[in-house]
Amino acid sequence: MAEYYAQRASGGLLIAEATMIMEGNSAFHSEPGIYSQACVDGWKLITDAVHAKGGHIFLQIWHGGRACHPALNNGAQTVSASAIAIAGEVQTPEGKRPHVTPHALTIAEIPGIVAGFKKAAANAKSAGFDGVEVHGANGYLIDQFLRDGANKRDDAYGGPRENRARLLFEILTAVSDVLGSDRVGLRSSPLNSYNDMVDSDPVGLATWLAGELNAFNLAYWHVMRGDFAGKQAGDIMTPSRAIYKGTLIGNMGYTPDEAQAAVAEGKVDAVAFGSPFLANPDLPERIKARAPLNAVNQSTVYGGGPEGYSDYPVLDLAATPALAS
Repeated sequence: MAEYYAQRASGGLLIAEATMIMEGNSAFHSEPGIYSQACVDGWKLITDAVHAKGGHIFLQIWHGGRACHPALNNGAQTVSASAIAIAGEVQTPEGKRPHVTPHALTIAEIPGIVAGFKKAAANAKSAGFDGVEVHGANGYLIDQFLRDGANKRDDAYGGPRENRARLLFEILTAVSDVLGSDRVGLRSSPLNSYNDMVDSDPVGLATWLAGELNAFNLAYWHVMRGDFAGKQAGDIMTPSRAIYKGTLIGNMGYTPDEAQAAVAEGKVDAVAFGSPFLANPDLPERIKARAPLNAVNQSTVYGGGPEGYSDYPVLDLAATPALAS
């Protein structure tokens, strides 16, 4: 992992993978954590490697909520905003298993979640990260509270948007208390239906969030502009840009040319690349040289070894001077 991230240190700001704030809330097999000194020590090897190459790196911190499974967490109970299971199955060490119906968090249990995020931020700071990105997207715990398809509560954390966003805002406040808000980012996906997510008014939710987030003075707001599955559609970027006064990062399916145009036209302040950066450790250099990109080897994604992870080739500009000119 240290080699992988160091290879990509030229990316300006690296946002590391989704990382458990506390033990027992894994949504993927073998995902990393930031809940113990061992985790801190492991991540320190990575932040040191990135910084040695002149890069900057934020840690994405999350709780999987109902996307977790007891088989991934030594039998630990799965929790969410409401007792509604994700349709379908999840991959576990025991093979594919149906998603379980989660326990709806009680009012008394929610402060423990907020405290977990706060501790994770402190641990990330100790591990040498330049900041953290709070994962509020893609059907994980915070998103399960935000969107009305997964949140059917009738208490202070359910119903109107102000209540459904309460957990998010409490977490942003707690994490900012540790790091300063200028070292905290937020990732959102109001349209994405991944993990069986839906909202009755995703554009309205994004527009409302844009205004509310201005008060937090975050490092950035990182917005996925669409839906992987194409089930929900709408323009969330235009109203978000019109209202949000901070740094807005667009994400999802941008080509280099589209990204450059979007920034030049003021539609976003920056664009985040995912899959292209996986396959191209020198992505910024390739974009600058207008060079072809390596394709992602889908057969090795999440493979657990160097193949299709840290062995993608870099561009030899010396051998292709026309590209460098």
